[in-house]
Amino acid sequence: MELNGKKIVIVGGSSGIGLASAKKAVDQGAEVIIVSRSSEKLAEAKQEIGKDITSYTADMTKENEMEDLFAEIGTFDHLVVTAGTATYGNFLDTEVSEARALFDNKFWGQYIAVKYGVPRLSEEGSVTLFSGVVAFKAMVGSAALGAVNASIANLGQTLALELAPIRVNVVSPGIIDTPSRYGMPEVERKEFYQDMAEQLPLKRVGQADDVADSVIYLMKNSFVTGEIVHNEGGHRLI
Repeated sequence: MELNGKKIVIVGGSSGIGLASAKKAVDQGAEVIIVSRSSEKLAEAKQEIGKDITSYTADMTKENEMEDLFAEIGTFDHLVVTAGTATYGNFLDTEVSEARALFDNKFWGQYIAVKYGVPRLSEEGSVTLFSGVVAFKAMVGSAALGAVNASIANLGQTLALELAPIRVNVVSPGIIDTPSRYGMPEVERKEFYQDMAEQLPLKRVGQADDVADSVIYLMKNSFVTGEIVHNEGGHRLI
């Protein structure tokens, strides 16, 4: 299945993996719509892509905004949901409210986006959700995030059965150098990436383009559904 002429909605398409996926899809001739809570980031993304692209400001955790968004977009071919925060911290040191907020954002946000997006999808279309390596590899400080990511992985595989013939797949990234960690002090962030690179079999952390390649693959391959694509440089092996 080619992407030329296909209509693709990327929730979280204003930065990181979502933006990289939008660029690749546009280059392949797709009509791309990017969605974000930040109108400022959307404007920057549209300028960076440098081609005609549509954008909408909406919060995927709010049902009314997602319902209105997809009603305005109308029918389309592929839904990609990359948005979602990440919270780390030891279990006993993490407030329950922080864990709830993480579920509200990353799990319920993706759940809601699919709930209101799927009725507008073509039968030959697809949904791509985002989990993460800590769903499959226990790590200190990732109790809440691991639980959220595992929930998304199971959701994706269950929906592959319930929503068939619409295809539903999940991407599970590892440590990726994206703006999601720009809140860390620069020196600390670079040390973190260097330490991880030394441990990984490929001796580097991932880039947004690495994961975007998986997103494009899952949209194009019409015989793939219910899969979890691990894009983490061998992180589960260490």
